[in-house]
Amino acid sequence: MSGPACAGEITVLPRPLRRPARVLLAGVGAGDEAGWRAAGAGIVRALGDDERAQILLPADAPVRALAEGVWFGGYRYRDAPTPPRSGRVDLVAPASPEQVALLRQARATATATWLARDLTNTPASTKNPEWFADQVVALAADRPGLTATVLAGAELERFGGLLAVGGGSVSPPRFVELSWTPAGPARHVVLVGKGITFDTGGISIKPRDGMKLMKKDMGGAAAVVAATLAAAELSLPVRITTLVPLAENAISGSAFRPGDVITHYDGSTTENTNSDAEGRLVLADALGYAADRLRPDLVLDLATLTGANAVALGKRTAALYTPDDELARALAEAGAAAGERMWRLPLADDYLENLRSDIADRISTPPGPGSVMAALFLRDFFGDTPWAHLDMSAPSWAEDHDLELTKGATGWGARTLIRYLSALDGGQ
Repeated sequence: MSGPACAGEITVLPRPLRRPARVLLAGVGAGDEAGWRAAGAGIVRALGDDERAQILLPADAPVRALAEGVWFGGYRYRDAPTPPRSGRVDLVAPASPEQVALLRQARATATATWLARDLTNTPASTKNPEWFADQVVALAADRPGLTATVLAGAELERFGGLLAVGGGSVSPPRFVELSWTPAGPARHVVLVGKGITFDTGGISIKPRDGMKLMKKDMGGAAAVVAATLAAAELSLPVRITTLVPLAENAISGSAFRPGDVITHYDGSTTENTNSDAEGRLVLADALGYAADRLRPDLVLDLATLTGANAVALGKRTAALYTPDDELARALAEAGAAAGERMWRLPLADDYLENLRSDIADRISTPPGPGSVMAALFLRDFFGDTPWAHLDMSAPSWAEDHDLELTKGATGWGARTLIRYLSALDGGQ
């Protein structure tokens, strides 16, 4: 009898009156990391909630991928009515220091992914900007090398985009700075994550179907926070400053309007032409803050920014924008290894004329290809710092179980960032 070949496909062989009572054959597809990750997820889903299993592995098996798949596939939202699983999976393989190190990386990656999924799955009735900021502060507490600070109220005076977007909500905005500072870091990387805890569209209101999942509009913020915590757990020799602008885009008499002119942290101005394009306005402030206060070697931003991303690339692929070919290659390789696809799209200067405003430095929603125009808008705020922008709205959510993904928030981006940051050294 031949076993399953498709990655993640499980064949169950019952063994009545014997131990073990059944044997699972798991397909690994082509045998790459993605196949082994899918196999791990398939195995854990085939088990009962309190069942125990052993996975027998050859010496050359990609242990990290398999372990990640087991953890990813076993995820349940922490506040779900179904209790957490209490089963156990033992990996049986020849022991070596290399395998132990890979399992440590897998665990850190899984912990980060679970955290990003939990934060994103949390309902907006709980997850306002203050709540999210409090979570980051609590997570950073008592962890050597990690610090978290939160700006609120008058401290946000220069953050015009953040104040405009959050001005219509009874839950005021916050700005979080989370820092990992190892001894003798090779480089300083700034991570920026869009943190809109719920997006009604504001005065440019969304239809009901477009609004019902908008608790996920802070998926970028969840990913960068989770990746930073993993970097600290793994003691990565890279200084990381993570910036999270947090706001709820609501509708009220104090909501910002189409036609308003917003002054950003860097002093430049934007004419708001659509209050449902709020993410770029809060990111602009964070990027201006990074350029002015932090002067990093590299800036990466993750944002559930446009629906145009899904139109162009589908549900499993993020859009990557950067003028740097080497950075594009390194991020794409990290994403491929982590199981988070991305595709580089052009920053076409042909469209720059569309950004012009008669009353400000730019308009917020210029005509043209939506995801590209949003990236061109953000490019103004990076200055001369090497940077990349990831538009990851579509892959931040799964409609059903899909290989190592579980239904709901995917935690997209945390895995890629951990792989990328782990590979950084002073020479890259």
